[in-house]
Amino acid sequence: MAEESTPPPPTTEMSNATLTDTPTPPTLPLARFSKRVPIASILNRPDGGASLAGQTVVIGGWVRTGREQGKGAFAFLELTDGSCAANLQVMVDASVYDLSIIIHTGTSVSLLGTLKTPPEGTRQKIELRVDKVLELGPADPSTYPLPKTRLTLEFLRDRLHLRPRTNLISAVSRIRNELAYATHVFFQEHGFLYLHTPIITTSDCEGAGEMFQVTTLINETEKVEKELIENPPPSEADTEAAKLVVQEKGEAVKKLKEDKASKEEIKAAVTLLTKAKDDLAKLEERAKLKPGLPKKDGKIDYSQDFFARQAFLTVSGQLQAESFACALGSVYTFGPTFRAENSHTSRHLAEFWMLEPEMAFADLEDDMNLAEAYVQFVSQRLLDRCIDDMELMVKFVDKTAIDRLKMVASTPFVRITYTEAVKKLQEVTDKKFENKVEWGIDLATEHERYLSEVLFKKPVIVYDYPKDIKAFYMRLNDDGKTVAAMDVLVPKVGELVGGSQREERYDVICKRIVDMGLPLETYEWYLDLRRYGTVKHCGFGLGFERLILFATGIDNIRDVIPFPRYPGRADL
Repeated sequence: MAEESTPPPPTTEMSNATLTDTPTPPTLPLARFSKRVPIASILNRPDGGASLAGQTVVIGGWVRTGREQGKGAFAFLELTDGSCAANLQVMVDASVYDLSIIIHTGTSVSLLGTLKTPPEGTRQKIELRVDKVLELGPADPSTYPLPKTRLTLEFLRDRLHLRPRTNLISAVSRIRNELAYATHVFFQEHGFLYLHTPIITTSDCEGAGEMFQVTTLINETEKVEKELIENPPPSEADTEAAKLVVQEKGEAVKKLKEDKASKEEIKAAVTLLTKAKDDLAKLEERAKLKPGLPKKDGKIDYSQDFFARQAFLTVSGQLQAESFACALGSVYTFGPTFRAENSHTSRHLAEFWMLEPEMAFADLEDDMNLAEAYVQFVSQRLLDRCIDDMELMVKFVDKTAIDRLKMVASTPFVRITYTEAVKKLQEVTDKKFENKVEWGIDLATEHERYLSEVLFKKPVIVYDYPKDIKAFYMRLNDDGKTVAAMDVLVPKVGELVGGSQREERYDVICKRIVDMGLPLETYEWYLDLRRYGTVKHCGFGLGFERLILFATGIDNIRDVIPFPRYPGRADL
């Protein structure tokens, strides 16, 4: 990047003669750890930055578009620095810098200039007239991968490292950031402790078995096989010869002791014996090396793996969070989770983020209240703090996005039992579902969306699901057929939240684990929470990317996470 001399810090010039006659102009804050002024601090003011005219600032950003005008006498640039949805208009004279270099999309610049009021009738309330180009990182228009034309999301998925430079993905990134920040604000303000649960686990929370395995056995096996090719293992003859050497050295030491030889002679002989034993041990160890994964009783011997047992990438931090909730009261975990589901749909990722709160001394009703309050809080937060980005979603993605947020933020959620939901769906006559509706099925997305978008036109909480379609840790209801589970269904995505009151009764949860074919010994630590001071508790899981789909109206989950992982793709 080309550099010139360091500029003076941004200043606000004011004549002493008019100090008492004119109002003090607003102060522009610098970026905290940079010598530039964020574009958001200019354009996000109520007056669009008009009151800042006359101030000298340093701006840094990337050229979205550039065009020469006045027969090459000057150029207008649309500059973004990612701090807001809007671009700052910049005017550069040809006398200040070579316009043929600075106008190209993707070019980075650091500019010293003066904020000016543009001519009347223009869209902008303020623009920057450049006095000096401090730094410039050129972008060759002949090879720059993002043309000025409107780009499809599919096209951008093949250019993950550059897609944040587009209007849409940068807006999604700010929305994602605000939702993550709002999540922490909500739970911290309600007395929840933020908990970091492990990414590597030895338990399957869901019991589905679709987990990524963590192992070093393959790497170790490859090393052994390479070593055996380069340095073949010793033969039986080599080992027998080494044993004879040990025997000979041992007899030599014995004889020296019998002959009452000097200490020096005995010590030297013992050293030779020790070396012979070490050589034999190494030979015997190498003789054990065999190609392929280590086996025991015909199965892979995981006792030789890194953790001395099978380990996986977590599908959920819930079980671990329960152990802390049963000591600290209310906790939440918020981090990446993984599922090795070979799905190519627009709703599934192999790596995704989950929010999972857990509360002690709380039941299913408390769980539903928490989920409803959280979803309403983050919806209102976007309306309050991300409205420009949401307006961009309305313009380019989903015209109903803002209205949907407003409705969810202000409307009490409907609550119905699973049995009632099934009955209502069976009575539907204006739509034929692809998946047959009957008691005992796991509601499909089409059913969930019909309930929230058509029947009730608002979020719906369905609770008391059949036990056979839910996990072992959900509390068995008195009817013996259903569990105290609940799902929050919202327009656009269907299920957003899945939660339950956890089974706190020791004998009941033991039977549930066995009935589902899971090994009791794996969950001994989890059962301890029921053996010692068991307590009524509950919690839920929320797929963070689904929350972003709900908020933005974007259709494909791969477009709301910075670096999507799915079957066949793990770029960057």
